[in-house]
Amino acid sequence: MLNHRTCGALLFSLTSLLLIAPSHGLQANDTESTRTLNNGNLVLQDIPEIPARIGEQLNRFQNVRSAAFRNFTSDGDAIYISTRFGDVAQIHKVSEAGGYRQQLTFFEEPVGGISRQPNSNTMIFGMDAGGNEFTQLFLLDPDSGDYHMISDGESRNGAVVWNQQGDKIAYQSTRRDGRSNDIWVMNPTTPEQAELALAAPDGSWWGPVDWHPNGEKLLVVQYRSITDVKIHELDLNEGELKLLEGSDIGSNANFPLAYRKDGAGYFFTTDQFSDFTQLAYRNTSTNEVRVVTKDINWNVDNFAMSDDGTKAAFTINEEGMSQLYRFDPMTFAFARVEDMPIGVVGGLTFSPNGEQLALSINTPKSPTDVYLLDTKDKLTRWTFSEVGGLNTENFVEPELVRFESFDGLNVPAFVYKPNKEGPHPVIISIHGGPESQYRPYFSSTVQLWLQELGAAVIAPNVRGSAGYGKDYVSMDNGFKREDSVKDIGALLDWIATQPDLDPDRVAVIGGSYGGYMVLASSVHFSDRLKAAVDIVGISNFVTFLTNTESYRRDLRRAEYGDERDPDMRKHLEAISPNNHVDKINVPMFVVQGENDPRVPVTEAEQIVAALKDAGKTVWYMNALNEGHGYSKKENRDVYEQATVLFFEQHLLPKG
Repeated sequence: MLNHRTCGALLFSLTSLLLIAPSHGLQANDTESTRTLNNGNLVLQDIPEIPARIGEQLNRFQNVRSAAFRNFTSDGDAIYISTRFGDVAQIHKVSEAGGYRQQLTFFEEPVGGISRQPNSNTMIFGMDAGGNEFTQLFLLDPDSGDYHMISDGESRNGAVVWNQQGDKIAYQSTRRDGRSNDIWVMNPTTPEQAELALAAPDGSWWGPVDWHPNGEKLLVVQYRSITDVKIHELDLNEGELKLLEGSDIGSNANFPLAYRKDGAGYFFTTDQFSDFTQLAYRNTSTNEVRVVTKDINWNVDNFAMSDDGTKAAFTINEEGMSQLYRFDPMTFAFARVEDMPIGVVGGLTFSPNGEQLALSINTPKSPTDVYLLDTKDKLTRWTFSEVGGLNTENFVEPELVRFESFDGLNVPAFVYKPNKEGPHPVIISIHGGPESQYRPYFSSTVQLWLQELGAAVIAPNVRGSAGYGKDYVSMDNGFKREDSVKDIGALLDWIATQPDLDPDRVAVIGGSYGGYMVLASSVHFSDRLKAAVDIVGISNFVTFLTNTESYRRDLRRAEYGDERDPDMRKHLEAISPNNHVDKINVPMFVVQGENDPRVPVTEAEQIVAALKDAGKTVWYMNALNEGHGYSKKENRDVYEQATVLFFEQHLLPKG
């Protein structure tokens, strides 16, 4: 759920698809090739029985938790976090550093982001059902535990922003027609009186970001693609929509952040003046733009401002790692905060009095936990998430390398190698998006593969990845789609030059668009691969664009191409993996969620059917109570165990 204090270029980052968690006893109702687990919610086809030893082997790695910062209490003395003690993540309260995590919500579905009412602990949280992403909004009193739904129970809702008085919210919803990403305004105490503030004029994503200090205008983002993002101002009294940043050409990404508290202008990130997204400020009286980070050639990806507008902070994404800066919104002076943990930072939020800055910090050796930074830059850790009894000091940190692709492009990749002699089998992990980026987050999955399978893990940021400038992110668009697949071919070439890596034992794994990359790599490089794992992947771009939920169809056409255009349709069919099953000669494991609104289950079904018809080796797992990736621990348990078994059988054997 979007909060104006923490918005920015991360607004549209997609759900992580590396699925991990602990083991339960696997009891199944067996048929010849299909069985179900987890009360019938997990369907396994042609997957062998998983030996009990694998559950025992993975148990510690799968008993890892994390804690993400959500908000301060109204007095600033405690914090709200999300963490998992049962099957899914819920909201907890922590009243002191290292203190007890008091669970506040107890739902069967994971609770999304929260937005706290100003000067109150009352909050709004989002929650969907079975991973369908039709998020509903709930008003929660954390002191009594009372809650009730304030959305309509049918539409998709999010991006909640309270006004400064705390009597209204602006939010995004598809309730008008089930398709359009409109902006609505509501007093949460009278949700039946919610009013449509902006009927989205097209299929792009529209959402509120901040209320003007006068309470009569909204700062609005319009997202068409990662390289075409516009900023508007919506006059709530007149209904007038004014374009502030961007043009009809659509060649820039402009993300609104916040109005300055004196109402004289607004902060935003933009790549209008650079290949990277820079922090900027526009004075609305003079129309002058001041670029704050003009000397920093990396993306600004987080921003937060204190309630009184006197303090701010931002982070930059430098080679996948976060660097934190303090920033004065009035003088524009900024300074880097030294001696921070080396990792990825998110969740920037100032306490109500502005004296503390909350951070969620993730490092290669520690899962996400919450820290508070005081005005003297003293960093205090507030949560200590369990890591299953593992000694994380033994965990491997990645090395950043670059390899040359077919056209001379240098492609970055993070390489993890086991702490023993090679040559090692290799697992190539390909991120989704495609406008996403692999960053060296803590991953018990990666460490499990390193320690238990003895495999090296390589996570490339192929062309089309975010984080390396707008030119790089556009290199795979439209008819250039398979150039990113060629980057995987170049990576296979690079692996063959490394004496401690085994080019004869390589697997590929990826989710969403990364799943497409897995399938496409299997089409082009089957003779160089031993195993492939496709998680909620696109198997045919035309059927994907036809069947993905209508509220996001135009957003995906902007990236992949418009299948209604005859030439583009012909191209999309030509590069779709399910049209080239005859070239796939590598064992395949396909993982899917039945309720996936992004990559529908039909994408998995058609590639599995085609592989089976062609007599290929294919395992298939479908969770009937999941969507775009697995959020429920019991399903992640089985997925993780099956993946290890799959790699044991098809990747590890030599010869």
